[in-house]
Amino acid sequence: MKQYVPIRSYPWIATALVSAGWELGCRLFSVPSWILPAPSAILGALLESFPLMVPHVGFTVITALSGLMGAVAVAVAAALLMDLFPTVKATVYPFLVVSQTVPIIFVYPLLMIWFGFGIAAKIIVVVLVCFFPAAVALSDGMSAADPELVDLFRSMGAGRWRILTMVKVPGALVSAFSGLKIAATYCVMGAVIGEWLGARYGMGVFMMRAYKTFDTPRVFAAIIVVVVLSFAFYRATVLAEGRAMPWRKTYGKERVS
Repeated sequence: MKQYVPIRSYPWIATALVSAGWELGCRLFSVPSWILPAPSAILGALLESFPLMVPHVGFTVITALSGLMGAVAVAVAAALLMDLFPTVKATVYPFLVVSQTVPIIFVYPLLMIWFGFGIAAKIIVVVLVCFFPAAVALSDGMSAADPELVDLFRSMGAGRWRILTMVKVPGALVSAFSGLKIAATYCVMGAVIGEWLGARYGMGVFMMRAYKTFDTPRVFAAIIVVVVLSFAFYRATVLAEGRAMPWRKTYGKERVS
C-alpha cells in the first residue's frame, strides 16, 4: 500500500486539527481568555513576551543541562558499583526506589536551607528527578547481559572490569539510552519545579508571575516554551543514541507499508 503522507507529518497534522478545533470552540462559545485563551491569543502572547522570556529560558537551560549531566554521572557510578559489587546493589537499590517516593516539594525546603536560593539547589532537584531512570535502566541492562558470553570471557581469563567494559556496558546501551531519554525529558520539568519553589530567574518564575496576574495566555506561552525545551533535550539524546549505535533504526525512518 502506497504511503502518500509521510509518517513524520502525523503529529503536525494532529496538532493543526486540535488547534483549529480549539480556536473555533473559543470563538463560537466566547470563552474568556483568562479561562481558556484561543491558540491565536497564545501565539500573540508568545511573540509579545518572548524577549522577556530569553533570560529565563537561558537560566532554565543551564539548570536543566547541569542537573542532567550530574544525574548521568551519579547514575553511571551507581550502576557500575551495583554491578561490580552485588552487596552494594542489595544495599543501595532499595534506597534508590525510596528516593523516588518522597515528593520533591517536601525535599526542596531542606535543599534551600542547606544550599541557599542559588542555582545549586535547583541543580540538585534536577539530579534527584533524573538519576533514577538512568541508573535503573543501565543497571538492568547490564544485569541482562548474555550469560554465555560472560562465561566465554571468563574462560579466556577476563576479569570483572574487562567483562563489564567489553560485554555488559556495550550490551546495555539500548536500555541505558531508553532511561537517558526519560531523564532528558524530565530535566526541564525538574528545573521548572525548582524555580517554582524559589528563584529569581527561570521559566518557572515567569510562569508563576503570569499565573498570579491571571495572564493565562502567557502561562500557556510559557508551557509551550517548556515543552519545546524538553523536546530539544529529547532529540539531542536521540541524536547521541544514533551516534553511539548507528546500526539501530531511529524513529521516523520506518515507513508504513
